[in-house]
Amino acid sequence: MNGRRPHLLGIDDAPFDKGQREPVPIVGVTMEGADLVESIAVTRYPVDGDGATEFLSDWVRGLRVYASLQGVVLGGITLAGLAVVDVEALAAALELPLLVVTRRAPVDTDLVAALQAAGFSERAALVERAPRAAALGAGLYLACAGTGRSRAEELIRATLRKAQLPEPLRVAHLVGAALVKGESRGRV
Repeated sequence: MNGRRPHLLGIDDAPFDKGQREPVPIVGVTMEGADLVESIAVTRYPVDGDGATEFLSDWVRGLRVYASLQGVVLGGITLAGLAVVDVEALAAALELPLLVVTRRAPVDTDLVAALQAAGFSERAALVERAPRAAALGAGLYLACAGTGRSRAEELIRATLRKAQLPEPLRVAHLVGAALVKGESRGRV
């Protein structure tokens, strides 16, 4: 990192009810390192919506902090239910590393089965070509696009602090929960 702390944008969807009609709040939190919040942005996306990759690309590129970002962190490859993000295409469109982190090893077959059951079989191809996640530590799995594995790990490690999730993603999760439920709660 050459002494610089990375500016990462963590993006998370807020809690929602399956099948709800209202779009789901999507929260983006930009942080420098693991302790300085620089901006918070909120948008909305339909439950199980189509075109999640293009939506995120347009939204992120339109944020005033876009030019200062060194990467984007997602908490999985889905958004607002079963909207699947094309990880490689989003990294290319943003011209930034895209880091996908989860607490558990992703089970792609479960997601593919859910997509098929919901009538979204065409989205299964996005799951199948998504970069594979590997354990970064106990309870943290990382997949990346737009950068090599060592740079991705370096970015993630520079943003870990309180939890086993990068702070920009953790704070986005907290803000999303507060928007919907009035306050955040539970393990983050």
